[in-house]
Amino acid sequence: MKSQIKNITLLGPAYPYRGGLAAFIETLAAKFRDQGKNVNIYTFTLQYPSVLFPGKSQFSESDAPEGLTITRLVNSINPFNWIRTGMVIKRDRPDILIMKYWLPLMAPCFGTISRIARSNGHTKVIVQLDNVVPHEKRLFDTLLTKYFIGSCDGFIYMSGQVREDLEKFDKTKPSEFAPHPIYDLYGERVDKKDACKFLNINPDAEYCLFFGFIRDYKGLDILIDAWKLLKDKGFTKDKKLIVAGEYYGDKEKYRTQINRSGLESDIILFDRFIKDEEVKYYFSAASLLVQPYKTATQSGVTQIAYHFGLPMVVTDVGGLAELIPDGKVGYVTKPDPRYIAEYIEKYFSLNKEEEFRKNIESEKKRFSWENMTGKIESLYGKITQK
Repeated sequence: MKSQIKNITLLGPAYPYRGGLAAFIETLAAKFRDQGKNVNIYTFTLQYPSVLFPGKSQFSESDAPEGLTITRLVNSINPFNWIRTGMVIKRDRPDILIMKYWLPLMAPCFGTISRIARSNGHTKVIVQLDNVVPHEKRLFDTLLTKYFIGSCDGFIYMSGQVREDLEKFDKTKPSEFAPHPIYDLYGERVDKKDACKFLNINPDAEYCLFFGFIRDYKGLDILIDAWKLLKDKGFTKDKKLIVAGEYYGDKEKYRTQINRSGLESDIILFDRFIKDEEVKYYFSAASLLVQPYKTATQSGVTQIAYHFGLPMVVTDVGGLAELIPDGKVGYVTKPDPRYIAEYIEKYFSLNKEEEFRKNIESEKKRFSWENMTGKIESLYGKITQK
């Protein structure tokens, strides 16, 4: 059956903004473009006021993605801009407006744009939901999310947890499940020695990796305590923990915990945002990714690990367990230092790396971008047939 979709507009973070949300939108746009769609992206002139942004910079130091039309148009805190942006998209008349939703702070902006855009009687608004209920809750989250959800025609969710959260706000509009696709924009895995040389670390050691923005819900404190347990057993003699990412919170809390635990020589800190072209070196140097999250929906970091064939230890929160078949490509355990330590030790003691890497190659096939674009087309069909 020939696709009914010809013209697509995506709205959300994109170059010159950085991070996983921008990578997702840019990759999705490129996949639709490669399928012969007319695609454009509207991104922000202002995404977060600097006072609300927890990191050092919102902007990418990498080159712009090739072959994509990206226009900076949206101001997240200016209601007059929301109306203008909505009118621009209303006049553009795309078949679908795809919006990415991850934070209630964006609900007034996105909800207003959506209502105006779809008032042309043609454009359908499809939302790719990262979160419905945020990891770090604030006053008015429910009210704001309700306003946004009410402005949309259909939803793509990437985990069962997000679906459960969505049903608290809407049970009638069409939705489709599509797991988070694998990021393939970071290059290919390189030889461990080359990766270690780039990172200036010892190639003879074995490395566990904690990667990505450091926020409280991601459980770095749990992993530090787990590493202390492993060190006390003498298990970390030839092993190191790499922590690579920018702190989005109290950096000193973690540094104090590391020093108090006597782990200064065990934990290698790369305290900065990791540029796209450098990601491959961290995932190529490591033997195991650890995600000790306290809460989660899904994770783009997991999908980077799949791309590089890196086995994982993750916690059984949110949708992480849906992504990691326990005992096949990694281990799923509780967000508790004792259990994290137990499964890190089990992984290395049983020499599971080669087996898990082979299993990843077959398992990763279910996380394709073609599946994501196909589910969006299927959802559009449901909406237009209503």
